[in-house]
Amino acid sequence: MKYILGILLLVIFTGCSSTTEVDLVVHNAVVYTVDDSFSTAQAFAVSEGEIVEVGTNDDILGKYAAKEKIDAQGKAVYPGLIDAHAHFLGYGKSLFMVDLFGTKSWDEVVERVKKFADEHPEEKWIQGRGWDQNKWPGKAYPTNEKLNELFPGTPVVLTRVDGHAAIANQKALDTAGVVAGQALIGGEIETKNGKLTGVLIDNAVDLITAKIPAASIDDYVKWLSEAQKNLFATGLTTVADCGLMYNDVQVIDGLQKEGAIDVRLYVMLSDDTANYSRYLGKEPYKTDKMYVKGIKVYADGALGSRGACLLEEYADKKGWKGFLLKEKTYFDSLAQALVNTNYQMCTHAIGDSANREVLNIYNKVLNGTNDKRWRIEHAQVVNWNDFGLFGKSNIVPSVQPTHATSDMYWAEERLGKERITGAYAYKQLLKQNGWIPLGTDFPVEDISPFKTFLAAVVRKDEKGYPAKGFQTENALTREEAIKGMTIWAAKSCFLEKEIGSIEKGKKADFIILDKDLMKVDEKEILATKVLSTYLGGKKVL
Repeated sequence: MKYILGILLLVIFTGCSSTTEVDLVVHNAVVYTVDDSFSTAQAFAVSEGEIVEVGTNDDILGKYAAKEKIDAQGKAVYPGLIDAHAHFLGYGKSLFMVDLFGTKSWDEVVERVKKFADEHPEEKWIQGRGWDQNKWPGKAYPTNEKLNELFPGTPVVLTRVDGHAAIANQKALDTAGVVAGQALIGGEIETKNGKLTGVLIDNAVDLITAKIPAASIDDYVKWLSEAQKNLFATGLTTVADCGLMYNDVQVIDGLQKEGAIDVRLYVMLSDDTANYSRYLGKEPYKTDKMYVKGIKVYADGALGSRGACLLEEYADKKGWKGFLLKEKTYFDSLAQALVNTNYQMCTHAIGDSANREVLNIYNKVLNGTNDKRWRIEHAQVVNWNDFGLFGKSNIVPSVQPTHATSDMYWAEERLGKERITGAYAYKQLLKQNGWIPLGTDFPVEDISPFKTFLAAVVRKDEKGYPAKGFQTENALTREEAIKGMTIWAAKSCFLEKEIGSIEKGKKADFIILDKDLMKVDEKEILATKVLSTYLGGKKVL
């Protein structure tokens, strides 16, 4: 009898002290779960790439035995950050072009191109990106005489910071067959005294880029590996890549399946018949790391290159209102076709006229409450009479806060004092649906989500300008900004049930920071460092 009792007691006590085996436990942390109540926790457990439970230190450590334990030492833990609007492939390419970001004059641009050419004599085409004439003396577009003189036999194309303008040398223009007076819809080929200056706006840029030789698999690996390394270093685990061709998707999908690329991608296909013929007859394509569900459409160009389509003329260019990149009927027909599919229409609209056109088309086709989550990318300048059109049909404004702090130096010159009040109006846009996704638009802007956070919350740039903030009535709270870079960004990509928060059943994408974004002084936001980045429970930084 004593023997049997002893066995029973042993079984009882063994059962009480047993723990569940998991792969990873994070404890002693300030875990911002970003759940519905924006609650905090101390610990969580991970198994097979998913979060199995979130709770207190005692609960998690008492219940789970882990192969790996992370003592966060009181540091802040956030869900892996999500960039709701960027160009992952384009960014990777840009890392191997002439870096023209931050140039202060056309002469500096030319010097950087010369240096790049000397260091890369094997290049058949010289490509660069990042110049912005608004930061140069006189703020005028350059002309290509120096490029023609230095590179008579090598095509050169240098893309403006926003991707909506470029300057090409004569060799590149000749290669593409570009001539003065050439007719073009949705673009402009600039001339001076009847001669080409080399400056190309919007659709005109495509005439040149279409002639650049196709990339090899090795090129993709080189570009994307470097880009991914930079993403993980800034805490980004998922990116919406806005505008890819089907062949790009196929290559990246293969690299993800091989394990060469880990970052998660939400893909918007470029507005192209070749993409439509391969995808629209099927359901959206989905794997663990990729979701192809969006269609990226361009309504107009950029404000900086005066390609944005405005209701009234530019304040600094009389008689000029910009232009739509295609006929209005095209956008209407495409919307009517897409509304009967499971694909999401995501339209770039900068100017108030472009925003109004797209909003009206969306509202006509969507016709009220829906869960299509059709997006307007940038929603940059909106007429005050049109804000309500977002909420009327649940249209999602997808914004990039650093556009405001980059453009604020000259935006009022373009728009005037009255119209600028409806520009970069993130708080006003947030009110329309109660949520708003945030991105960077990299490589147009810096990849750093901490700059996104600063611009959204403080409305200042990295220099601390302006001292009192830019149009601070449209600043977001810290909680809203975090949601915009996590759960709301996930929602804009139909991924909120998988990522965007630290909750049971979701993928274990999370980051550990050396400073707490919810508490850090605004002057220290940009000094925040990512200590570790985990994707699916796997450490990638």
